[in-house]
Amino acid sequence: MAGIRVTKVDWQRLRNGAAHHTQEYTCPELVVRRGQSFSLTLELSRDLDCEETLIFTVETGPRASEALHTKAVFQTSELDGGEGWTAAKEAPMENTVTVSLTSPPNAVIGRYLLSIRLSSHRKHSNRRLGEFVLLFNPWCEEDDVFLASEEERQEYVLNDSGIIFRGVEKHIRAQGWNYGQFEEDILNICLSILDRSPGHQDNPATDVSCRHDPIYVTRVISAMVNSNNDRGVVQGQWQGRYGGGTSPLHWRGSVAILQKWFKGRHKPVKYGQCWVFAGVMCTVLRCLGIATRVVSNFNSAHDTDQNLSVDKYVDFFGRTLEDLTEDSMWNFHVWNESWFARQDLGPSYNGWQVLDATPQEESEGVFRCGPASVTAIREGDIHLAHDGPFVFAEVNADYITWLWHEDEGRERVYSDTKKIGRCISTKAVGSDSRVDITGLYKYPEGSRKERQVYSKAVKRLLSVEASGRITQIRRAGGRCLWHDDLLEPATKPSITGKFKVLEPPLLGHDLRLALCLANLTSRAQRVRVNLSGATILYTRKPVAEILHESHTVRLGPKEEKRIPIAISYSKYKEDLTEDKKILLAAMCLVTKGEKLLVEKDITLEDFITIKRAHPGAPGKNFSPV
Repeated sequence: MAGIRVTKVDWQRLRNGAAHHTQEYTCPELVVRRGQSFSLTLELSRDLDCEETLIFTVETGPRASEALHTKAVFQTSELDGGEGWTAAKEAPMENTVTVSLTSPPNAVIGRYLLSIRLSSHRKHSNRRLGEFVLLFNPWCEEDDVFLASEEERQEYVLNDSGIIFRGVEKHIRAQGWNYGQFEEDILNICLSILDRSPGHQDNPATDVSCRHDPIYVTRVISAMVNSNNDRGVVQGQWQGRYGGGTSPLHWRGSVAILQKWFKGRHKPVKYGQCWVFAGVMCTVLRCLGIATRVVSNFNSAHDTDQNLSVDKYVDFFGRTLEDLTEDSMWNFHVWNESWFARQDLGPSYNGWQVLDATPQEESEGVFRCGPASVTAIREGDIHLAHDGPFVFAEVNADYITWLWHEDEGRERVYSDTKKIGRCISTKAVGSDSRVDITGLYKYPEGSRKERQVYSKAVKRLLSVEASGRITQIRRAGGRCLWHDDLLEPATKPSITGKFKVLEPPLLGHDLRLALCLANLTSRAQRVRVNLSGATILYTRKPVAEILHESHTVRLGPKEEKRIPIAISYSKYKEDLTEDKKILLAAMCLVTKGEKLLVEKDITLEDFITIKRAHPGAPGKNFSPV
């Protein structure tokens, strides 16, 4: 009998694509998901004899080996089961055989080469059948990335567009973002991002063997989306100068960024800020099959010294002293959450995991962040991998203001310590509305449980004496920060203060506000008010001062007074950045040495009047998103 060989392969793209939810990918190879069978039909040179066997080989990455689980050799069998790759013959037709191949639910993801060997009567025929791409599978219960809700899978894996929330706590704005994970070349680019990582360049075989693990893969992507330690995708820029590149505010999606990086031979794309990094990372992880969403945190802490407080140093006008202040509070910060099991931590910490590609602090020597379990953050278990203290501080640090004296002494100033981590937001499933998920990250602000968790988190970081008293934290720029300083509140002053906007803050117009002061006591008081204002970036970094004035106010018993404030357009127009943000501060010095700091973030708006076509209809004002 003549030897047998494969003459043609039908990858059954439509059938497999529908079954694996991969029909939207536009790449030339078949795309399937792990832990689930896919079919292909082989045309043979003659009918298959019952004694003849089909032996398949799948391999991925350089130097593929069975020891590293990057190669598997298996033959058709009628028995289901086994922990590795399996193949089963379906009903044969004349000169054809349809085979169902199944990968294990923990298989390495990536591009595979499939080969076949036909053996009969000491004759062998080998053929490379071609390449296919294997992805994570949120539809497979045995996969670590399994997500039970079909609605959430449609949103967090298959939706190729979304909403990113930006702005300030009191004025949250929505911006559309095109993730485009199914567009031309994007899957190939996402796989090449893995191959460009330093770990792959150093030891490619070992790196590929680790790609079965979503913890490993997401940590690599977190580092590669920024360009700080490698030739990653996006170069950050927070100084308001975007020469030679694109302003972060002008991007509307990930596709152009990823294609530019790939076609430019992996030269980092200029420029990105937090929402750009998060948008690109969401594209990559959804493309690879991991359920991912974009999350915005308003009043987000950047705790450089990891003492779980944001320590801000100001002068007698409430102006931030940049040389002394290492921590910061951004108006907003955007990161990602991905859904997968934490085999390293235990099932209590499965579910949403924080990942942040914005290069803020190094994690194990590389600019990346996460995955950090959202549950671990809420419960104060910040010692668990990865980067728990930094993420905990972003949403739950205490905001502490210090008045710096010329003799290098410092004094705690009363201010709102609970302003960190407000309105944590993400897009709703199935609609463009905003969902507040703050409760996933922390217990109600100021509640007994929230304070217990905060104290627990602090104790995880600090050394504890025999008496149980917590001592020194760590040095930040030569200044010792002590637990007593952090957890004991400043003396509450006998006055209150609040900025009030008198007219909507419109770009191109003068700003009109008032500082409203109230005397809480039954005695008259004298207050010295030092006012300052500056244009700022969304990171709250000051750009230029636009207000500097002082007032002395006498408040009668229980009296309230307003100090009017006017800032002309000519005063701020030259120094306003594309963020269009202004920070006002009032340092209120009360008799008897009491001090109160009042702050207000303002975002200027562009309003466009659109008039209806029919006469008499009123115009509508829309603020751009």
